[in-house]
Amino acid sequence: MLVKADSFIFYFWWITMAQLLAQEEKEKTTALKDLLSRIDLDELMKKDEPPLIFPKTLEEFEYAFNEHGQLRHTTTGEPFVFNYKEDLHRWNQKRYEALGEIITQYVYDRLEKDCKLRKEMLPVDAEEDEPKSFIYLSEDALTNPDKLLVLIQGSGVVRAGQWARRLIINEDLDSGTQIPFINRAIKEGYGVMVLNPNENFLEVEKVPGAEQSAADASDEPAEKRERREEREGKKKKDFYEKYRNPQKERETERIPIRENCSPEDHTLYVWDHFIFKSRARNVLVVAHSYGGLSFVELMIQREDEVTSRVTAVAMTDSIHNVWHQEANRSIQDWLKEKCCNWVSSSEPLDTQLEPMLPDCLRLSAGTEKHELTSWKSFHSIFKFFDKHLEQQMEEEEEEKVGEEEEPSTIVTTRSTNRAKHEDL
Repeated sequence: MLVKADSFIFYFWWITMAQLLAQEEKEKTTALKDLLSRIDLDELMKKDEPPLIFPKTLEEFEYAFNEHGQLRHTTTGEPFVFNYKEDLHRWNQKRYEALGEIITQYVYDRLEKDCKLRKEMLPVDAEEDEPKSFIYLSEDALTNPDKLLVLIQGSGVVRAGQWARRLIINEDLDSGTQIPFINRAIKEGYGVMVLNPNENFLEVEKVPGAEQSAADASDEPAEKRERREEREGKKKKDFYEKYRNPQKERETERIPIRENCSPEDHTLYVWDHFIFKSRARNVLVVAHSYGGLSFVELMIQREDEVTSRVTAVAMTDSIHNVWHQEANRSIQDWLKEKCCNWVSSSEPLDTQLEPMLPDCLRLSAGTEKHELTSWKSFHSIFKFFDKHLEQQMEEEEEEKVGEEEEPSTIVTTRSTNRAKHEDL
C-alpha cells in the first residue's frame, strides 16, 4: 500500500513538472513572438550584407582583359572570383550581374572600335522619346553584292556581339563573343549584320507612391485591403531563407520596344527592314540556341523571301522544333538541304548524329557544354558556308549559260533573216 502511495506521489510530481515546463516553453515562445513583432527583420538582416553598390568600370572592379582575351585581376592575375563574400550568395550574384553589364558595354566598344561596326537604331522610324533598341552593321552590310553574314545569339542576358556572358568572364573573349566570326567574315569579303534579339524593353524606375496612389484611388473594399496588408505584414516578419537579401532595390517597370518586344519579333523586323533590303545575293546565318527557333519562326512568316535569299544556315545547339512551331513540309525540306545544327555532344567534332526531327543535319560540336557549341564549331561553320557558296555559284553559272544560249539563237536567226532581206 505504501508503494502505491509513493508511485502516485511520483506520478503527480512528474505531471506537475511537465506542466510547468510546458508553461515555461509557452511563455518563451510568446516572448520570442513578441520580440520578433517589434524587430524590423529587414533592418536587422541588412547589417549582415554590404550595400548593393558596385563599381561602374572594369578598372574600378580591378579587372582587365589580358593579351589572350582572358579576364584577370589587375593585382593578383587571378581569374574572376564569384564567391567574393562567403555565405552571401545573392550579393555575389548581384556583383556578378553588375560586372556583366560592364562586359556588355566593353563588347559594344570592341564591335565599334576594333570591328568597325556601326549602330543602327530600331525602330527605324522611332520618335525621339520612344524606347529604342539597335543592331550592328558593317559599312557594306546593305551594299555588299556578294554575301552577308547574319549573327543571332540565344536568349537571356546576352546582347549584341555575345554568345555567352559566362564564357567571356570565366574563359575568354574568343569563346564568349561573336568577334572571331565578325573578323573572319570581314576578311573573307562578307558584309556583317549583328542582331540584338534580347533588347526588348526599356527599364525605367517606378515613380515612388504612384502604385500606392492608384491603390488608394481604386474601389477596393476596406476589409479586403486589411487582409492584404495583414498578409504583407506577415511576409515581412517571417524568417527568410539563408541567402535572402532584404535590402529594398530600385523598383522598375518595362516599356516594350515597338515591333521588337520578343526575339522572334526582332528577327522578323530586322529581316523586313534590313536583311531582305540588302543587295547580297547570298545571305548566310549563324543562329545559336533560341536564335535557331527565331529563324524557323522567320521562315514560317516569310518562307518565299527566306528561301530565295538565304544560301545556308548554321545553327549551334538550336532549340527550334519544326513540329511544335508547325513548320510546313516545304520548310522542313529546305532545312534538310540548307541547314546544319552543331549540337552539344561527347562525340568528336563533325560526327554525324541521329536525327531527332525531320529537318536539318545534326553534327557534334565536339563539346558537351551548350554555350561552347558556337566557338567549337567555328571553323566547321565557315567550311559549311564555303561549300554552299560554291554550290550556289555553280547553279548560277548553269543558269547563266542557259540564258546566254537562248538569246544567241535569236540573234543568229535575226541576222540570217536580215541577210536574206538584203540579198533580195
